[in-house]
Amino acid sequence: MSVFGDGLDAAVQKAFTRPAPKSAPAQMRYLVRQLKGTKAVAQLLRISQRTVERYVKDQIRKPRPDLAARLEREVRGRWQPQVRARARQRAATTDGIVIDTRARMGYTAPIGSTDQDRVRHLTVALPPRYAARLFDTREAGASDARLQEIAAEALREVYFQDGGRRAGSLEEVRFTDIEHLEFGL
Repeated sequence: MSVFGDGLDAAVQKAFTRPAPKSAPAQMRYLVRQLKGTKAVAQLLRISQRTVERYVKDQIRKPRPDLAARLEREVRGRWQPQVRARARQRAATTDGIVIDTRARMGYTAPIGSTDQDRVRHLTVALPPRYAARLFDTREAGASDARLQEIAAEALREVYFQDGGRRAGSLEEVRFTDIEHLEFGL
Protein backbone atom coordinates (compact mmCIF):
# COMPACT_ATOMS: atom_id res chain seq x y z
CA MET A 1 0.00 0.00 0.00
CA SER A 2 1.39 3.34 -1.06
CA VAL A 3 0.30 6.09 1.35
CA PHE A 4 1.67 9.00 -0.67
CA GLY A 5 0.84 7.58 -4.10
CA ASP A 6 -2.71 6.68 -3.09
CA GLY A 7 -3.12 10.10 -1.47
CA LEU A 8 -2.09 11.88 -4.68
CA ASP A 9 -4.43 9.68 -6.73
CA ALA A 10 -7.33 10.41 -4.36
CA ALA A 11 -6.69 14.16 -4.61
CA VAL A 12 -6.83 14.02 -8.39
CA GLN A 13 -9.97 11.86 -8.31
CA LYS A 14 -11.77 14.59 -6.37
CA ALA A 15 -11.54 16.69 -9.53
CA PHE A 16 -13.68 14.23 -11.53
CA THR A 17 -16.73 15.85 -13.08
CA ARG A 18 -18.78 12.64 -13.27
CA PRO A 19 -18.78 9.60 -10.99
CA ALA A 20 -17.08 6.45 -12.26
CA PRO A 21 -19.27 3.41 -13.03
CA LYS A 22 -20.21 1.61 -9.84
CA SER A 23 -21.74 -1.75 -10.80
CA ALA A 24 -19.51 -4.57 -12.04
CA PRO A 25 -21.30 -4.90 -15.42
CA ALA A 26 -21.01 -1.15 -16.06
CA GLN A 27 -17.34 -1.19 -15.08
CA MET A 28 -16.72 -4.16 -17.36
CA ARG A 29 -18.48 -2.44 -20.30
CA TYR A 30 -16.36 0.65 -19.71
CA LEU A 31 -13.14 -1.37 -19.77
CA VAL A 32 -14.24 -3.21 -22.93
CA ARG A 33 -14.80 0.16 -24.64
CA GLN A 34 -11.45 1.49 -23.42
CA LEU A 35 -9.40 -1.56 -24.37
CA LYS A 36 -11.42 -2.25 -27.53
CA GLY A 37 -12.29 -5.86 -26.85
CA THR A 38 -13.12 -8.52 -24.32
CA LYS A 39 -9.88 -10.44 -24.83
CA ALA A 40 -7.72 -7.53 -23.66
CA VAL A 41 -9.94 -7.01 -20.60
CA ALA A 42 -9.77 -10.71 -19.76
CA GLN A 43 -5.97 -10.64 -19.89
CA LEU A 44 -5.84 -7.45 -17.83
CA LEU A 45 -8.10 -8.81 -15.08
CA ARG A 46 -6.72 -12.38 -15.29
CA ILE A 47 -10.12 -13.98 -15.98
CA SER A 48 -11.56 -15.81 -18.99
CA GLN A 49 -12.90 -13.98 -22.01
CA ARG A 50 -16.24 -15.74 -21.56
CA THR A 51 -16.53 -14.35 -18.03
CA VAL A 52 -16.00 -10.83 -19.37
CA GLU A 53 -18.72 -11.40 -21.98
CA ARG A 54 -21.12 -12.62 -19.29
CA TYR A 55 -20.51 -9.44 -17.23
CA VAL A 56 -21.09 -7.27 -20.31
CA LYS A 57 -24.44 -9.02 -20.95
CA ASP A 58 -25.50 -8.66 -17.29
CA GLN A 59 -25.51 -12.41 -16.78
CA ILE A 60 -23.12 -12.01 -13.83
CA ARG A 61 -23.56 -9.06 -11.49
CA LYS A 62 -21.52 -9.72 -8.35
CA PRO A 63 -17.77 -10.39 -8.72
CA ARG A 64 -15.51 -12.09 -6.21
CA PRO A 65 -13.90 -9.61 -3.79
CA ASP A 66 -10.45 -9.89 -5.40
CA LEU A 67 -11.88 -9.37 -8.91
CA ALA A 68 -14.03 -6.47 -7.66
CA ALA A 69 -10.93 -4.75 -6.28
CA ARG A 70 -8.96 -5.23 -9.52
CA LEU A 71 -11.93 -4.03 -11.57
CA GLU A 72 -12.38 -0.92 -9.42
CA ARG A 73 -8.66 -0.11 -9.57
CA GLU A 74 -8.48 -0.44 -13.36
CA VAL A 75 -11.61 1.66 -13.96
CA ARG A 76 -10.46 4.42 -11.58
CA GLY A 77 -7.05 4.44 -13.23
CA ARG A 78 -8.57 5.08 -16.65
CA TRP A 79 -11.55 7.28 -15.73
CA GLN A 80 -11.56 10.83 -17.15
CA PRO A 81 -7.89 11.09 -18.16
CA GLN A 82 -8.24 14.65 -19.49
CA VAL A 83 -9.83 15.91 -16.27
CA ARG A 84 -7.07 14.17 -14.31
CA ALA A 85 -4.36 15.74 -16.49
CA ARG A 86 -5.89 19.22 -16.18
CA ALA A 87 -6.07 18.93 -12.39
CA ARG A 88 -2.41 17.85 -12.19
CA GLN A 89 -1.36 20.62 -14.58
CA ARG A 90 -3.25 23.28 -12.63
CA ALA A 91 -1.71 22.12 -9.34
CA ALA A 92 1.78 22.02 -10.86
CA THR A 93 1.62 25.47 -12.47
CA THR A 94 -0.67 27.80 -10.52
CA ASP A 95 -2.58 26.40 -7.55
CA GLY A 96 -0.14 24.13 -5.75
CA ILE A 97 -1.26 21.35 -3.45
CA VAL A 98 -2.40 21.22 0.19
CA ILE A 99 -1.03 18.52 2.46
CA ASP A 100 -2.94 17.61 5.63
CA THR A 101 -0.98 15.22 7.81
CA ARG A 102 -0.58 13.98 11.33
CA ALA A 103 2.85 12.47 11.72
CA ARG A 104 5.99 12.45 13.82
CA MET A 105 8.29 15.22 12.67
CA GLY A 106 11.68 16.32 13.77
CA TYR A 107 14.66 18.01 12.22
CA THR A 108 18.40 18.14 12.21
CA ALA A 109 19.65 21.54 13.35
CA PRO A 110 22.75 23.10 14.87
CA ILE A 111 23.80 22.20 18.42
CA GLY A 112 21.82 24.01 21.10
CA SER A 113 18.43 23.95 19.41
CA THR A 114 15.51 21.71 20.31
CA ASP A 115 15.22 19.16 17.54
CA GLN A 116 13.30 16.38 19.26
CA ASP A 117 10.74 14.54 17.14
CA ARG A 118 7.10 15.06 18.08
CA VAL A 119 3.70 14.33 16.60
CA ARG A 120 2.35 17.31 14.70
CA HIS A 121 -0.88 17.89 12.83
CA LEU A 122 -0.18 20.17 9.89
CA THR A 123 -2.28 21.53 7.06
CA VAL A 124 0.09 23.35 4.75
CA ALA A 125 -0.31 24.75 1.24
CA LEU A 126 2.70 23.71 -0.82
CA PRO A 127 3.86 25.80 -3.80
CA PRO A 128 3.28 24.56 -7.38
CA ARG A 129 6.89 23.44 -7.85
CA TYR A 130 6.48 20.82 -5.11
CA ALA A 131 3.16 19.67 -6.57
CA ALA A 132 4.91 19.26 -9.92
CA ARG A 133 7.74 17.28 -8.33
CA LEU A 134 5.32 15.03 -6.46
CA PHE A 135 3.22 14.29 -9.54
CA ASP A 136 6.23 13.82 -11.83
CA THR A 137 7.88 11.47 -9.34
CA ARG A 138 4.63 9.53 -8.96
CA GLU A 139 4.27 9.21 -12.75
CA ALA A 140 7.87 7.98 -12.99
CA GLY A 141 6.95 5.12 -10.66
CA ALA A 142 9.15 6.13 -7.75
CA SER A 143 8.78 4.53 -4.35
CA ASP A 144 6.70 5.91 -1.52
CA ALA A 145 9.93 6.71 0.33
CA ARG A 146 10.99 9.10 -2.45
CA LEU A 147 7.60 10.85 -2.34
CA GLN A 148 7.97 11.11 1.44
CA GLU A 149 11.39 12.77 0.99
CA ILE A 150 9.93 15.37 -1.38
CA ALA A 151 7.08 16.09 1.04
CA ALA A 152 9.57 16.44 3.93
CA GLU A 153 11.67 18.85 1.88
CA ALA A 154 8.55 20.89 1.05
CA LEU A 155 7.48 21.00 4.70
CA ARG A 156 10.99 22.09 5.70
CA GLU A 157 10.90 25.03 3.33
CA VAL A 158 7.27 26.09 3.76
CA TYR A 159 6.48 25.27 7.40
CA PHE A 160 9.74 25.13 9.34
CA GLN A 161 11.72 27.78 7.44
CA ASP A 162 8.71 29.86 6.36
CA GLY A 163 10.16 30.56 2.92
CA GLY A 164 13.57 31.57 4.32
CA ARG A 165 12.34 33.92 7.07
CA ARG A 166 13.36 31.66 9.97
CA ALA A 167 15.39 28.57 10.86
CA GLY A 168 17.83 29.15 8.01
CA SER A 169 20.34 26.65 9.38
CA LEU A 170 17.83 23.79 9.40
CA GLU A 171 19.42 20.87 7.57
CA GLU A 172 16.94 18.02 7.34
CA VAL A 173 13.35 17.28 8.34
CA ARG A 174 12.38 13.80 9.50
CA PHE A 175 8.83 12.86 8.52
CA THR A 176 7.93 9.45 10.03
CA ASP A 177 5.15 7.49 11.76
CA ILE A 178 2.41 8.85 9.52
CA GLU A 179 -1.00 8.51 11.16
CA HIS A 180 -2.97 10.50 8.60
CA LEU A 181 -2.13 11.90 5.18
CA GLU A 182 -4.40 13.62 2.70
CA PHE A 183 -3.73 15.84 -0.29
CA GLY A 184 -6.05 18.48 -1.70
CA LEU A 185 -5.93 20.38 -4.95
